[in-house]
Amino acid sequence: MAGDNLIHYAHTRGVTTLTLDSPANRNALSSALVGELAERLTRAEKDRDVRAVLLTHTGGTFCAGADLRSPPHPDALVALLRQIVELRKPVVARVDGHVRAGGLGLLGACDVSAVSNRSTFAFTEVRIGVAPAVISLPLLPRMDPRAVARYYLTGEKFDAAEAARTGLVTAAGEDVDETLAPVVDGLRRSSPQALTETKRLLTVKVLEAFDRDAEALTALSARLFASDPAREGMTAFLERRDPAWVL
Repeated sequence: MAGDNLIHYAHTRGVTTLTLDSPANRNALSSALVGELAERLTRAEKDRDVRAVLLTHTGGTFCAGADLRSPPHPDALVALLRQIVELRKPVVARVDGHVRAGGLGLLGACDVSAVSNRSTFAFTEVRIGVAPAVISLPLLPRMDPRAVARYYLTGEKFDAAEAARTGLVTAAGEDVDETLAPVVDGLRRSSPQALTETKRLLTVKVLEAFDRDAEALTALSARLFASDPAREGMTAFLERRDPAWVL
C-alpha cells in the first residue's frame, strides 16, 4: 500500500497516529512523503472513527525540512499545509526531536503541538540562499512577530522553551507524552461536531493568509530555489562546507 514505507498508521480510541518514518533523510519533506502524508490525512478525515490525528515521527528528527535531492513542488507543500489547517478534525503534533525549515511549517499548520525539552528548532532557509516562504502561511499568523523576525533572518537554533514562548508550539515538557496526555484526553471527551466547528473558528486568520498570499509565496519559493545563490547554498550544504557568502 502506498505510504507504508514512509508513513505508519495506528489507531487507538478515536486517535489516529501518523508517524513519519523516513530515516534515510531525517524525515525530510520529499515529494513522496508529502504525497503519502496527504493521502493518509484524507483517509483519516473520511473515517468516522477518527476523532483527532496525532502527527509524530521515528528517530531523533521530526522533520529536517525540504528534501534537497527530491523536493516537493511548492504547490504540493502549500496544499499539504492547507489540508492540515482545513481538516475537519484536530491535528496534534508530537515532537521528541529536532525540527528544521519546512518541518516548522507542519508544526504551524497543526492545531496543537507538544515537544520535549530535548527538541531544537531553526529556520535554516536563509543559510542555503532561500526564504521561509510557503511555511509562512500558517506560521506568521500564529508566531510572535519580533521572535519570528529574528529567527527567520538569522537561522539561529533555539530550544523548546523558546519555541513555546514564541507561539511556534503549544507546550514543551520533559516528557512529551505526559505533556500531551491532557490534550488527548480532552479531545476524546469532546463532541466531534463541536471540535469541527471550534476548529473553524480558530483557523479563520490562517486560512485568510492562504487565500491572500499562497500564490505569491509559491512563486517566490520557486524563484528562489531556481536561483544561483540557492544552487550554491544547497551544494554547500550537501558537501558539508560553508557557502561562498559566509564572512
